[in-house]
Amino acid sequence: MIERVPVLTIAGSDSSGGAGIQADLKTMTVLQVYGMSAITALTAQNTTGVQGIFPVPADFLHQQLCSVCEDIVPKAVKTGMIACAEQVWIICSILSQYALSNVVVDPVMVATTGATLTQQETIAAMQEQLFPLATLITPNLAEAAFLLERPVQNVSEMEQAAKQLAKQYHTAVLIKGGHLTTDAMDVLYDGEQIHLFRGERLQTKNTHGTGCTLSSAIAAKLAVGCTLQESVRQAKIYVASCIRAGLQLGHGNGPLCHNVGKENIE
Repeated sequence: MIERVPVLTIAGSDSSGGAGIQADLKTMTVLQVYGMSAITALTAQNTTGVQGIFPVPADFLHQQLCSVCEDIVPKAVKTGMIACAEQVWIICSILSQYALSNVVVDPVMVATTGATLTQQETIAAMQEQLFPLATLITPNLAEAAFLLERPVQNVSEMEQAAKQLAKQYHTAVLIKGGHLTTDAMDVLYDGEQIHLFRGERLQTKNTHGTGCTLSSAIAAKLAVGCTLQESVRQAKIYVASCIRAGLQLGHGNGPLCHNVGKENIE
């Protein structure tokens, strides 16, 4: 008999398969947990951009979440794109109702270009309701800067930002430094210590879905009992291996190769 630990992703669907729900489920499968999903929005997108977004009605998101949790209670949860403030409230009510743990929040709010991807009302709801329920939030540099209303541009500023956000939202914080001009350094503050995760900067445009992949990999590792620090470490190794594999698809910023060999993951 095969056993797999169940993990739930709550996010948007990417029709091109590179990010969102599709990237999360691919990641969870490769990392040998049982992936489940609740979709917040349908998107028409590809490697060149997003052509359309169709939000899922909040009451149907609630129905999806109840269907999952009443039958197979997840050991970890990852959230990504959230379409409206009402969806935030529903997600938080489910997290509390079922006492769900190992909650990894990828705050899909701001593109690395600085463009806002989420309505201000939804961002406010995430800050007030969702972040305090999280085990970990994983903002990129632009999102950290948006939350703090100041630039975050180097490792020292990342460390300060992680500590401030952790104190403000009572959760651990991983600030992703994939767009630093030097090393691909990520900074984790777990509430007590700063941990630095240095990565090789890989020269490629094919990085579509890296944030989704990283956060779902962290959730998968937390679900099987890894510590937060070890979960981040292994997730970062996995994402780097997916990029390094060199998948070439599409005419824009292509997706990762999620189904890399197990020898490249640990």
